Amino acid sequence: MIRSSTVDLSVRVTDMGVEENPLSAPLAAVVRNHIPGATGITNLKRLSGGASQETWSFDVTTAGKEPVLLILRRAPGGARDSRATAVPLETEARLIDLAGHADVPVPTVRHVLAPDDGLGHGFIMDRIAGETIARKILRDDEFAAARPKLARQCGEILARLHRIKMESLPPLRTSPARSEIIQYLETYKAHGHPHPVFELAFRWLRDNAPPETTAHTLVHGDFRNGNLMIGPDGVRAVLDWELAHIGDPMEDLGWICVNSWRFGNIDQPVGGFGSREDMFEGYESAGGLKIDPARVKYWEVLGTLKWGVMCTIMVTAFKSGTDRSVERATIGRRSSETEVDLLRLLAPRN
Repeated sequence: MIRSSTVDLSVRVTDMGVEENPLSAPLAAVVRNHIPGATGITNLKRLSGGASQETWSFDVTTAGKEPVLLILRRAPGGARDSRATAVPLETEARLIDLAGHADVPVPTVRHVLAPDDGLGHGFIMDRIAGETIARKILRDDEFAAARPKLARQCGEILARLHRIKMESLPPLRTSPARSEIIQYLETYKAHGHPHPVFELAFRWLRDNAPPETTAHTLVHGDFRNGNLMIGPDGVRAVLDWELAHIGDPMEDLGWICVNSWRFGNIDQPVGGFGSREDMFEGYESAGGLKIDPARVKYWEVLGTLKWGVMCTIMVTAFKSGTDRSVERATIGRRSSETEVDLLRLLAPRN
């Protein structure tokens, strides 16, 4: 993968001069052991994309051959993620491998870190050229030819993802609609930010929840513009599988339609680049389940509410001093945007 902006952390400066990044030596040893022909690494850089995991770009030098371009996806500091909703990185690597065998575009996983690698939890995968920054994907001329194809491609990809056999999956949490409602209602109440529109949405979601008998599949959990690697030819890779779980397949179709992931192109409901109809046609043509538009809308409402609650978490982190970054404060203010989106979904104007 290539994320657009990078932070060069391959070296650090101390009072004694320039000191090599402590990841360099153990990472070089790992690639020599697991990448055929590898002799070392160069150009180790921390990528700025990715809020919850470390992402490092590096090149593997080889004896007399072209360098191998790779990514290290690693838990912060190497420690396991403690969030209840996040799958372990080892599980994420397994899901990426399964997705690749199902013809979902993903990077090839080269190695899952072991304890004796000395790097903590994570995995190494191929680096795929492309763009993840939504503003560029939606506006730059480079992607003009790709944009009309993206919604249908997303539908086709999700159909293949949802057909992955359940018996082949590693252990994952099961989270139907009612479980999602309970989880986010508890979070909303705990943070103490009253939002009457959120409470209206919670009531609507409880009253209209899909039946418990709804068929479940693997769900990506964060399939949206920003987690897709895009090139001039279209979708090149599906990234960031940390929220994968077992659930309603319509959840993925609704999440990518949440207005916050349209990045200003509100008239293009699928990621700001396409129509629901194109995505639905792609989904069914690739062997996906029969689309239930009402259920997709349900998950769009729930996804909008979830993002609104997540924004209140950012407010709490900023106010408590846990994270006083401008980013946290700015995202926290966006909860008001989700209230407007919820009202438009629940009481549309004809």
